[in-house]
Amino acid sequence: MKPTVAPFPAARLRRARQTAAIRGMVRENTLTPDDLIWPVFVRDGDGIVEPVASMPGVVRRSVDKIAQAAIEAQALGIPAICLFPYTDPSLKTEDCAEAWKPDNLTNRAIRAIKQAAPDIAVMTDVALDPYNINGHDGYVVDGEIINDATVEALVKMTLAQAESGADIIGPSDMMDGRIGAMRQGLEAAGHHNVMILSYAAKYASAFYGPFRDAVGASGALQGDKKTYQMDPANTNEALRLIERDLNEGTDMVMVKPGMPYLDICRRVKETFGVPTFAYQVSGEYAMIQAAAQNGWIDGEKVMLESLMCFKRAGCDGVLSYFAPEVAKILNG
Repeated sequence: MKPTVAPFPAARLRRARQTAAIRGMVRENTLTPDDLIWPVFVRDGDGIVEPVASMPGVVRRSVDKIAQAAIEAQALGIPAICLFPYTDPSLKTEDCAEAWKPDNLTNRAIRAIKQAAPDIAVMTDVALDPYNINGHDGYVVDGEIINDATVEALVKMTLAQAESGADIIGPSDMMDGRIGAMRQGLEAAGHHNVMILSYAAKYASAFYGPFRDAVGASGALQGDKKTYQMDPANTNEALRLIERDLNEGTDMVMVKPGMPYLDICRRVKETFGVPTFAYQVSGEYAMIQAAAQNGWIDGEKVMLESLMCFKRAGCDGVLSYFAPEVAKILNG
């Protein structure tokens, strides 16, 4: 589309900015609670709400408190909540068998949420890093993260979550072929309506540090994840990955991290026109919170502006730790 503008003074573009009412009339993008997915951290125990030091305002909750949080999110109009487990180190092993146990933390939390807040969608994380003694998303053999055996494990994890009542599976592992294997497994098991929101373009980013603190993976990680997560310098590769995941049966796609990769969000939406999401990751959240706490920025305004940026870039929704706070503001 080529803009057509009359010469000045026939066109005074500031006319459309002069009052809040007029600005609202011509606003190109809007932000509502429907645009939000709330990532939450679940841990073992009862009655526990435990702060995450590197993410001010974010906590780990026991399963009973996760259910309460889901009730609050549902009342705020947040459509989905995404679970990430803080696994006891004693349960982390090389075979990652805790990942697909029916009564592991994630699966217990899914059932608790579905009972307490049945109208909210439950999204899960599928990757081995919360259960892996070496902190990687896949099995490690002689220093190499191996693909095919990892995919087999991820399918077992997917099916256990679907059996527990998950609505949306979120594969964050970045193994090749995992979407097709998961879709085939879900169909064969009769889970025809379980959706997949693939972390299709997940970059090997330095913005994930506080998240790894939150799930207890920082100390466990040996080496880095550059052999399976994307190089931050690449853009065309992201489109190939998105196309592959769509061909294998994902319903929605995600770009991660968020604001540093808005160009990727825009290219994905314009190229494929599919439901496109971004993850405003822990480092993005922590930077905004830290600057706000130091009085360097207006935290509320920057929070809202940052989320509007995703909508402007073409995203249909955003995973954000700000979700409850934003929903309260938007609800008035």
